Amino acid sequence: MSASNPRLLLFVGSYAEMSDPGVYVYEMNSADGGLKLLDQTNGLKNPTFLGVAPDQSKVYAIGEVSVEGERTGEIAAFDWNGAEGKLRELNRSSSIRPSSSHIQLDASTRFAAVSGYHGGNIGLVAIEADGTIGSLVDEQQHTGQGADPVRQDRPHPHSVTFSPDNRYALVADLGLDKIVVYALKSGEGQLAYHSEVATPPGAGPRHLAFHPSGAWLYSINEVNSSISVFSYDGEQGTLALIDTVPTLPADYQGENTTAEIAVSKDGRYLYGSNRGHDSIVQFAIDSTTGKLILKGHVSSQGGHPRHFALTPDGQYLIAANRDDNVLAVFKVEPESGALKFTGQTAQVSKPVCVKPVFL
Repeated sequence: MSASNPRLLLFVGSYAEMSDPGVYVYEMNSADGGLKLLDQTNGLKNPTFLGVAPDQSKVYAIGEVSVEGERTGEIAAFDWNGAEGKLRELNRSSSIRPSSSHIQLDASTRFAAVSGYHGGNIGLVAIEADGTIGSLVDEQQHTGQGADPVRQDRPHPHSVTFSPDNRYALVADLGLDKIVVYALKSGEGQLAYHSEVATPPGAGPRHLAFHPSGAWLYSINEVNSSISVFSYDGEQGTLALIDTVPTLPADYQGENTTAEIAVSKDGRYLYGSNRGHDSIVQFAIDSTTGKLILKGHVSSQGGHPRHFALTPDGQYLIAANRDDNVLAVFKVEPESGALKFTGQTAQVSKPVCVKPVFL
């Protein structure tokens, strides 16, 4: 495939037993959004979240193993052979205990940051020069609790997002109502506490997304179904809360938790997923203040949209509906940012994470 007409691939992570397929690779038709299965692998328990190297040659999946009788997180490294359309496992290594909920690669692909929702910890794992997974080089333990006595009785770091300049690792701690900023000391392989900022009490920050300008950071808050807007000082590595808005229609009375968040490549629109309302919410972004203006909601075409992603060119959005075992493909209207269901789907058992890339 030529550089002017690259292949669009989709790597998918899911809840799975070791004996069942857990990581999938699809090729996506850029013309109509159709999905074709290229490969699937087993041997990992719950490879829910994935990281893809910038050159698309390596894929990293979290998983769970038992070490000395104790549940422990692990990371598996895969080599992606585009010509053959196959994943080949390179190695795997244990990470943090008792498990990890998310993985994020830093911009240099020297480290993978993993989040321990159940243990209240985050870990920094080395990635070797050949792309294999190395050892756990640093670990940070959070302490405290949030406003909700049930969901926030202890720390729950859910994800790590690296700053645009790769100097900082920002941790969304759902249990503490905080975004904790660590300085990434690449030379020492360490995370050093730098600053923190609070969301509104009982919000429960889950995942983060930077605006392309780097001026603002957005947090989708799982516990109270909202999105918080922060100004970001990249030089100082500090955040300041600007605003918080609901992700649900005003008349919705049912149960709901949020999941994923993404900003369009042009910085004009933001999207979030609602689990319960089972929708993707769309906001316009004020180019001066970074604040959000509600545009509307569309059905995610399945139950419990745990994750979604925009394709690199911004033409499509793919939603992973865990409870209905389906990936649903939406076309993004270029000018309005509105989502239109294409009718294209793929059946995947308990999908959790989707990572579209051009190859």
